[in-house]
Amino acid sequence: MSGFDETYDVACIGFGFAGAAAAVAAHDAGARVLLVEKMPDPGGISICSAGGVRVSRDSDASFRYLCRTNAGTTPEHLLRGLADGMAEIEGFVRDLAQACDAEIQTTWAAANYPFDGGDSFGFVTVKAIPGFDAERDFTWGRGLRGGTRLFRVMQANVDQRGIEVRLNTAADRLITRDGAVVGVRAGGRRIGARGGVVLACGGFEASPEMQAQYWQEKPVYSGAFLGNTGDGIRMAQAVGADLWHMWHYHGTYGFRHPDPAAYPYAIRLHRLPDWIPGAGGAAAEIQGFFAGYDDALMPWIVVDRFGRRYMNEYPPYLQDTGHRPMATYDPPSQSYPRIPSWVIVDAAGLARGPLGFPTYNDPDQDFVWSDDNSAEIDIGILAQADNIEEMAAAMGAEADILSETIQRWNGFCRAERDRDFERLPATMMALETPPFTFGRVWPLCANTQGGPRHDERQRVLTPFGAPVPGLYAAGELGSLFGHLYMSGGNLAECFIGGKRAGEEAAAQMAQA
Repeated sequence: MSGFDETYDVACIGFGFAGAAAAVAAHDAGARVLLVEKMPDPGGISICSAGGVRVSRDSDASFRYLCRTNAGTTPEHLLRGLADGMAEIEGFVRDLAQACDAEIQTTWAAANYPFDGGDSFGFVTVKAIPGFDAERDFTWGRGLRGGTRLFRVMQANVDQRGIEVRLNTAADRLITRDGAVVGVRAGGRRIGARGGVVLACGGFEASPEMQAQYWQEKPVYSGAFLGNTGDGIRMAQAVGADLWHMWHYHGTYGFRHPDPAAYPYAIRLHRLPDWIPGAGGAAAEIQGFFAGYDDALMPWIVVDRFGRRYMNEYPPYLQDTGHRPMATYDPPSQSYPRIPSWVIVDAAGLARGPLGFPTYNDPDQDFVWSDDNSAEIDIGILAQADNIEEMAAAMGAEADILSETIQRWNGFCRAERDRDFERLPATMMALETPPFTFGRVWPLCANTQGGPRHDERQRVLTPFGAPVPGLYAAGELGSLFGHLYMSGGNLAECFIGGKRAGEEAAAQMAQA
């Protein structure tokens, strides 16, 4: 191919799970692969995950569930392909695990909502890797969980195959010829790709400009990673890609550091167990779901700037939909009265442990939440007051409104019934013992779902449904999830879609 500084068969953009899966699959199909990552360290948002890849033991049942939770936002034939992929991908992950003798575990755990087919799902996870220590081996992240073990597996597979990796190499333009993508500009070099380019460079968690255009609520803060700034979306748009699911992001509510220059991420609150709704949302069997957990009590409530509760603070999947009630806009005041909101706990709640749980992929950060919350009080993430009147004054709320809110909540706790928002009794904890601790919270984005629309072969599509030749997308970049997310669903897309994209691009190379 002429006009390039160098040429490969397949170029994969982004070294997270999806990019690594695409690179491995393309290599194994006979392609010479280049894998580029714009950040100084690999892993992206992937290593911040819990590391559970969703799998299925009944693809028909899983398909029914996926249709229900996507609410018509994604064509059914694509959800059919995802369900089939979930039934097949476990073997691929187990094969990859052999590269570092990782111990793989499959557990069957229902999806997040009680829809038909929800009990067909499970997780495949990396339980252990001999000699691997996440804190020692991944020094650029903190608060990381099982995603580190799964990413170590992907690193080992990339390394063993001798796939060329370039870090600190940002891709900013796709190169086309006669309407087909034939290469990419990355690191200032024109790189040819005979079979095509796989965009696996994440969403726009760290792009306030794109968020302002696509989301009603604002501001929203990234909870883990500053590298995903929508690069792949813009590159795809420039060559004619259609976009979908741009409104949908996986998120909750979280704190902010008083000095964003010192710590730029939003901070999740302490992670509590998810639950699956029953009949009416408060069935006895759901109360029993928390049996065995000693931390199901949520010690806080959330109030708006006036001091009023406005939501169930503990929905079934807090990490996905916790932010949504904050999006209300108030036309008379021309404001978002719930952004920021306030979290309130009493002395007994504060003593239960850390309120915050920072998680991030960033070598320049070392912020860890203190065990007793004292450091966060000292720096101003949290504040304290000896009584409700003092707390209301600090919040800018009216004392009688805030007092009524807290008294009403405490009454619900005594009666074991939240008559306003039906928060589960097993999660309720009264606010009775001063001092009261409180802090501002904002919508927090863990990762986005929007991006270029693609078909069942991961080919990026135009607004008219035609594929852009030579261009593929995988992972959260144009995810299939357009309404409700499913825990582990993006990871499944990374491996299913990454594998398909790599194989498709390699097949096109063979035909070139």
